[in-house]
Amino acid sequence: MKKILFYMFLLFSSAGILPGCKKGNNYPGGVIAPTIAITDIRTIYKGADVTLDTKNMFGGHQIVGIVVSDHSGGNMPAGLLVVQNNRRTKLRGISIPIGAAAATYAPGDSVIINVEGGVLKRIDGTLQITGISTSAITKVSSGNAVIGQRVASSAILANPDAYESTLVAVVKGGFDPLPALTDKFGGDKMVNDGFGNITLHTEATAEFAGTGLPVSANFTGIIFGTTGQDGVVIPQLRMRKSDDVRILSSVIEITPIVISGFITDPLGTDANYEYIQLVATRDIDFSVENFTLVTTNNAGASTPAGFPTKGWATGDLRTYKLEITSGRVTKGSYFYVGGTGKKIAGSASTDISSSNWVTAFNYSTSDSPNFNTTSVPATHGTKTGNLLANSGNAAGIAVFAGTNITETSKPVDVIFYSGGGSLYDPNTNVGYRITNTDFYDLKDLITLADQPFYKQGSNTLFFPYPTAVSGTYAQLGGEYNATLGKWTAARTLVNLLLTNSSVITDIEGTGATKLK
Repeated sequence: MKKILFYMFLLFSSAGILPGCKKGNNYPGGVIAPTIAITDIRTIYKGADVTLDTKNMFGGHQIVGIVVSDHSGGNMPAGLLVVQNNRRTKLRGISIPIGAAAATYAPGDSVIINVEGGVLKRIDGTLQITGISTSAITKVSSGNAVIGQRVASSAILANPDAYESTLVAVVKGGFDPLPALTDKFGGDKMVNDGFGNITLHTEATAEFAGTGLPVSANFTGIIFGTTGQDGVVIPQLRMRKSDDVRILSSVIEITPIVISGFITDPLGTDANYEYIQLVATRDIDFSVENFTLVTTNNAGASTPAGFPTKGWATGDLRTYKLEITSGRVTKGSYFYVGGTGKKIAGSASTDISSSNWVTAFNYSTSDSPNFNTTSVPATHGTKTGNLLANSGNAAGIAVFAGTNITETSKPVDVIFYSGGGSLYDPNTNVGYRITNTDFYDLKDLITLADQPFYKQGSNTLFFPYPTAVSGTYAQLGGEYNATLGKWTAARTLVNLLLTNSSVITDIEGTGATKLK
């Protein structure tokens, strides 16, 4: 009871104190920030012209940003100053028409722009703030870092507004169709980066308009909008000057064979029942044009231990060689390399020997052929019950032209699943060589540094280990364009659980790698 009376006393005491406060001593509240993020500016536009004021800008009246436009190369829309900023983890940009003064600003200039009274409108497909005078722009500093973002063309096409008026890099891009030797940058060209096609626009007056087109390159530039049918905004990439293109290759390389699937753990014994599915990108007579498929198993018990000093030609229990010297395949068809069992999911499963097996070799009872016909002593793969690892460290598959494989041989296609083990030694520069694929690049796409090995530089990607359920087929679904010589849809691994009654169409049907 005493406690209750005490709390009641405090309550009434507080009530008596409150009226004693002087009138007019109200808390002044917060001060509204004068700056509004570009991402918020863009959301104000709802499809019709709108005048910017402190009300629709949430109390703000200015934007801050870094200039990304560069008129020195002659390829920017005339009179546009393009700035971007990053607020709330969103990098967004906006274009502001200020006439000839736009050319006086350089990438890296930091600016504050009073946009109150400006009109937000879409002109020729690009959202702009019009009515801004040069006196409303204050340059704070120069030489600041200009942040561009590496973006897949599919992301730009799906959401143009998120990238419009920002600096982007479309990497590993090639032209569709492939350029002729006489083709130049001038005009509209379709660039494919493996995710989609985006228009690269070059004005006839641009400094690089007459430059020949590369086969593969990184293209840095600004995204602008153009108006398509029914008023739909279509994104367009404009490089600013000649050094916005970084050439990766000027040589057309079309791989003749791509890896499209494999089985690592058949039902029952693995010995002699593992196989690899491949797709031909052109007609091949293997008796005339020989190839080699090599597998690598880097499980802890695989010998020799340590880094593979001879790469794919290491032999013993680290790599195993399967020569392809007979048979024929036609463009776009599936064919198989593996054990002599020729069953779809293991010893008791459906016989698929009527499919196109260009090489069948009992790897469980016989050593592989020698890797290098001139090496002394000869190296070969040791007979094994597991051609491909079932778990743990990295395993891989590589296809080579010819049958003489050395530590310097470069594959025509290569994949890895899992990533552990002693794979690449940067000190001695030994490891498993890669080639340009949907996963790997012989040059770092940003620094252009050479990186010819798996686990070197940016070559760290791998497929996840196929599920540890026996009978699982690892289907590598993707799309390879044999005209462009590139993956237009990167491979993804899908686990197909096969049974003894599964049939060949289960692994050659929906979801399998396709040729375009």
